[in-house]
Amino acid sequence: MTRAYIPKEISWLSFNERVLQEAENSEVPLLERFNFLGIYSNNLDEYFRVRVATLKRLSLFGSKSKSILGYSPKATLKTIQETVLSQNERFERTYADLQSELRKRKIHFVNEEHLNASQTAYVRHFFHKEVRSRLMPLIISKENTLPNLTDDAIYFAIRLKNTVSGKKRFALLEVPGPDILPRFVLLPEEKGIKYVIFLDDVIRWGLKEIFYILPFDEITAYTIKLTKDAELDITDDISESYIEKLSKSLQQRKKGTPVRFVYDRTMPADLLKTVTRKLNLRPEDVQMPGDRYHNFKDFTKFIEIEGEGLSYRKLTPVRHRDIQYGKSILSVIKKRDVMFYFPYHPYDHFIDLLREASIDPYVTSIHITLYRLARNSSVINALMNAARNGKSVTTVVELQARFDEEANILWGNKLLEEGVKVIYGVPGLKVHAKLCLITRVKGDITQRYAAVGTGNFNEETARIYTDHLLLTSEKKITNEVLKAFNFFLANYRKDKFYHLLVSPFGLRNKMVMLIENEIRNARAGKEAYINIKINNLTDGEMISKLYKAADAGVTIRLIVRGMFSMAPGANGVSDNIRAIGIVDRYLEHSRFLIFCNGGDELVYFTSADIMPRNLDRRIEVTCPVWDPSIRKEIKDVFDIQWKDNVKARILDDTLSNRLVDPGDSKPLRSQTEIHSYITRVNSRSQETTQE
Repeated sequence: MTRAYIPKEISWLSFNERVLQEAENSEVPLLERFNFLGIYSNNLDEYFRVRVATLKRLSLFGSKSKSILGYSPKATLKTIQETVLSQNERFERTYADLQSELRKRKIHFVNEEHLNASQTAYVRHFFHKEVRSRLMPLIISKENTLPNLTDDAIYFAIRLKNTVSGKKRFALLEVPGPDILPRFVLLPEEKGIKYVIFLDDVIRWGLKEIFYILPFDEITAYTIKLTKDAELDITDDISESYIEKLSKSLQQRKKGTPVRFVYDRTMPADLLKTVTRKLNLRPEDVQMPGDRYHNFKDFTKFIEIEGEGLSYRKLTPVRHRDIQYGKSILSVIKKRDVMFYFPYHPYDHFIDLLREASIDPYVTSIHITLYRLARNSSVINALMNAARNGKSVTTVVELQARFDEEANILWGNKLLEEGVKVIYGVPGLKVHAKLCLITRVKGDITQRYAAVGTGNFNEETARIYTDHLLLTSEKKITNEVLKAFNFFLANYRKDKFYHLLVSPFGLRNKMVMLIENEIRNARAGKEAYINIKINNLTDGEMISKLYKAADAGVTIRLIVRGMFSMAPGANGVSDNIRAIGIVDRYLEHSRFLIFCNGGDELVYFTSADIMPRNLDRRIEVTCPVWDPSIRKEIKDVFDIQWKDNVKARILDDTLSNRLVDPGDSKPLRSQTEIHSYITRVNSRSQETTQE
């Protein structure tokens, strides 16, 4: 393992701590703090399903596992358990503090034991009308086995007791998910005070009505939650189609091995013992005691409450300087490159482009990669409309987009019904590139327009993820985007790429060459620097190269949102490396690379993180930026983020996540400042155009 390397699973926990810090931060609006609790909880669920599950699999290899991974999975699992339990204490403390803050705002949580007469009447009506018919309990006995518990759902482990005879029985009941019933129920307001009750407590209130035929007068319910191994195990059976194999693997996921069991710490010992035995949990499995409520991810969809200072002030998307409503977007792209920066620009711009292409009589075809899609996708609607209008539409739908596989199968089928050609990815390589190609033929002139981006074609996530999307008619780019789609159409027919850097064919080698070039320049006494903004940086080879570059005198500045396996500040690590991570209202998702190159700067943006999977096992596209104004904008954005002294944390070997010290500088919150910057740049350009 390379020197000063932090296991990615540990660095991920440090990232999630930065999310938890936002929930703890009293400067963050109250409802936003609840939202960060929800994000932290949802992140942790996925972490256990994927990363902890993978470590548990690797640990089965015994001593070989360390040579496979580079560090001990068993030791890492132990550190994870300790870290998560420690963070959970902070989480519960924060939740209690937030409830107290809500009460100051005249918003009170109540449970089934604290309802007054009018609230009881409301809960009774809601329970009878909406809830009761959805509750189907299972009596636990020695003879029966528990059903296959749904991963990500919460259940009640129920203890029924006859206080006279002392007789006891146990039962299990699934709490309906938020897609069926709201997790939070707003009760009638009284004397200016709003009251909220968990759905869990509405169910607790009505349990006697569910078990009325049984001779028990004391019924108590305790929340449990099981997280399972979510990695797909797709066998190489060539007699089955890829989609059939994936569908079978999704069924296997539902029966996955448990990796975490969370339970109400007040649960009686006899009930806990029965449940864990029925679930076949072993002592080495992660068992986490918690409070009364689980699945805090539902706080990302908390009830809407109006009030001063409860939520962030809205940052309205700014119309791009080159996009005039009612005028052709394709004609603009033909003249110049256009770079959108979501959510600072409205995603409607891209939807408008697809709509225009779908009805333009000279557009003959649209090609696009689809990874994660919005629930009610306008992108899909535009593509289907293009097919109805006689365009040839080809979509590359990635079936292995984790946790979106089933949705993508459904979208694929819907597209097929409309006459769209659907390619289900590339066997053995996950298609993570963000590409769209529009071909327009007028007479004997063929003109292509490409969209190359850092984020999915998804209008929902585009409201909360920061991403760049380049629109260009530059032939050097459009011809190579066409080559990429030809590769998808004829798997493994590899073309040469001279401008786009395409994983797994050339990105790793090119990045090594770019870093080595900076090393040579630094040793020759020339200015040398590397500025990288990325989501995750864990690749051992690239980390070694960056350490080598820093030792040679290359100045390296890194902005990394998530996993970060480097350790600036550790003994023997050059002072030329500095790194920060930013967590704020938007999820930092755009990725770009800037190399000094002896004064002739090279600027790229990319769909790839610097991880082995992105460099070696995925189709990713890294694109050069040649337009001077767009290059300047990307560099300005990096510089603004680098100066952040409100939401930026220092990333170093201690994993302390210390906030950047502003010193004598004015507070600078990069996301707010970038919105102001984008507003200024686009307003100025529009004024110039009008003049």
